[in-house]
Amino acid sequence: MGDRTRIGIDFGGTKMEGVVVSGPREALAVAERRRIPTEAAGGYAHILERTAAFIEELAGIAGESAPIGVGMPGSVTRNGLVKNSNTVCMNGRPFRSDLARRLGRAPVFSNDANCFALAEATMGAAAGLKLVFGAILGTGVGGGIVVDRAAREGPQSICGEWGHTILFPDGGRRCYCGQTGCVETYLAGPWIERHYGELGGAPGARLPEILSRRGGGEEAASLCVDTWLDAYGRAMANLINVLDPDAVVLGGGVSNADVLYTEGRERVAKYLFSDELLTPILRHALGDSAGVFGAALLVS
Repeated sequence: MGDRTRIGIDFGGTKMEGVVVSGPREALAVAERRRIPTEAAGGYAHILERTAAFIEELAGIAGESAPIGVGMPGSVTRNGLVKNSNTVCMNGRPFRSDLARRLGRAPVFSNDANCFALAEATMGAAAGLKLVFGAILGTGVGGGIVVDRAAREGPQSICGEWGHTILFPDGGRRCYCGQTGCVETYLAGPWIERHYGELGGAPGARLPEILSRRGGGEEAASLCVDTWLDAYGRAMANLINVLDPDAVVLGGGVSNADVLYTEGRERVAKYLFSDELLTPILRHALGDSAGVFGAALLVS
């Protein structure tokens, strides 16, 4: 990848972030960075026009020929229709081709988790490593695989969809995807907090409070966290068994829990098909910058 100016767009359900960057991919220089609300309630046509106008504003700074990378939730079907987006009005719509038509040129698209992984593997916590898995642990669970500083998509655009591998098929929690026992239903923040409530914990408690209550010896919190960490150990061990990556980088709000890097690591080692866990499991280095920088890194 050269040093020329490029545009990155991180498309989310509530906000869009855009950057104009230049320089070598390991040390991008930011010329402009802006955030605007997505205004998803306006519907598909409104979002399409808003995205195009935002890119055109940034192109006025970067230059009309600057390449564009866009990271967004979900993926696409073989017919080019958006699927699994948390901005539900996008699902079933040809957003990628419609945006290219509106702009008069085609951006490069990828899943937002792929953009996270690409940024962390290129200029973040796992910079310089060959095979990196980026795991998103937040309101949902996702992931991206980067090999030699290139994000993998796969023929079905689901490469790295770790959150919908199945941990407990018999008697597991029912996932929105239609399957039972998905990783997401055990490791995503809302599911952890829901389980705590089911155990009789304080209504509405968030994960940091649950962890604090566990430290105080509360039984419901202790059982909730133990269930979560055990599922994390199983899920991460399965992932490492398959990929044996040079590093795993954790992102998303749940990844800020220190216990994942101590007791969580011990649980991974317990279930790993090896007598020793050598894989670094790293906290993200770029924070909420990862997505938009990763989008910019999609293009040359």
